[in-house]
Amino acid sequence: MSRTLSAGTVALALTMTVACGSSSKGSDAAGSTNAPGADALNSGPVTVSFWHAMKGANAEALTALVDKFNTAHSGKITVKPTFQGSYDDTITKYKAAVQAKQTPALVQIYDIGSGFMADSGQTIPAQSFADLDKMDLADIQPAIKGYYSRGGKLQSMPFNSSVPVLYINKTAFAKAGLDPAKPPANLDEIRTAAEKIKSSGAAKFGFGAAIYGWFFEQLTAEAGKTYCNNDNGRTKRADAVTFDDPEQVKVLSWWKGMVDDGLATNTGRKTDDAQAAFKSGTVAMHLESTGALGGYITAAAGKFEVATAPFPKIQASDTGGPIIGGASLWIGREGHSAAEQRASWEFGKFLLEPANAAFWHTKTGYFPITKAALNEDIDKQWVAQKPQFKTAIDQLAATPVGVPTQGCLLGTMPQIRALVENALESVLTSSKDPKAALDEAASQAKALIDKYNSSVK
Repeated sequence: MSRTLSAGTVALALTMTVACGSSSKGSDAAGSTNAPGADALNSGPVTVSFWHAMKGANAEALTALVDKFNTAHSGKITVKPTFQGSYDDTITKYKAAVQAKQTPALVQIYDIGSGFMADSGQTIPAQSFADLDKMDLADIQPAIKGYYSRGGKLQSMPFNSSVPVLYINKTAFAKAGLDPAKPPANLDEIRTAAEKIKSSGAAKFGFGAAIYGWFFEQLTAEAGKTYCNNDNGRTKRADAVTFDDPEQVKVLSWWKGMVDDGLATNTGRKTDDAQAAFKSGTVAMHLESTGALGGYITAAAGKFEVATAPFPKIQASDTGGPIIGGASLWIGREGHSAAEQRASWEFGKFLLEPANAAFWHTKTGYFPITKAALNEDIDKQWVAQKPQFKTAIDQLAATPVGVPTQGCLLGTMPQIRALVENALESVLTSSKDPKAALDEAASQAKALIDKYNSSVK
């Protein structure tokens, strides 16, 4: 699946005025700003329309969980999931549905769509339901809860979360005389390892990764820096990006040097192409989500051993951590009855139950949302069988929860990610100066942000 935005997605995001919805009160009114209580389900059976972007094995796991929930709530709640395409497709269709006043009761939106969703006024914050139910949210992984919160209040229900890691061809490392137990921890160390891999013939290239803005965002957070101003848009609405300072420029300069010197391959923006280069053994080090682990182990069987390491930092002195990826579930407000809203929340709570979160983790590779899920027997057995995943567990536990690792909350974040990808691609494929490329992206981002912010009522 491509991780870049279509022109249609960008155009729709920029032409749409954010609808803030009504300010109606009362827990029984459709479109209520309050979270309805459990008594909202007493009026009779209710159906929850649920839009999602899961496919393949992920869709199979989601269907199993939906079936389990529906069986447990037979005659009362029926969740009806509908696949909407990619993450970009889903948010594009959702924006069109807002205009048509035909939104789903529950929708899965990717991480960088959170700014738009929070601004839209179309949803009821998950915190409102949790407060009403006196539900303790402390068991949700702090880094995950922090990302989906605004002003300390949980906005959506975390569902499928991933964290990035450095994948290593352990066999190639050994052939190059490198110790996989002491993996490179920053960009300079990756280059040094790549030089040894190249010179030894252990692999054709030492490094390879897709031109994907998420990786640039990760390195920014690892450096303890913000991606946009006003504390990543968390203290007040961001009106500019902050990703063009010398340390972030170093990322593009480093990457270009790696490609120009034959130490890294440029597979372009397609994730599948970058993954194929690692699976085939063409590259020995590779940046990707934890969600790719199972596929990599299967593909490498009989050819090489896969190891994982924490996501690298730009330089050794950096003290930040990674940002989570994936998506969360948003409960509809406008045009939805109290029963639909409450039923949507009940499904979200169900997914957080340790056994269900562990099932989701072990069937998909997405990170378990709650700490309790890691203590489930099925989860312990899965991690024991795939010890490479322990890297992700330890990395997330060590991630400092703060403004940099909470990520940038911007309504135009998907479009800005694409601008960064344009900048990186122009540097790798031409003589474009890294600083000039990021400055240009920042200037273009400013125009997008200003247009978006002026549309938010």
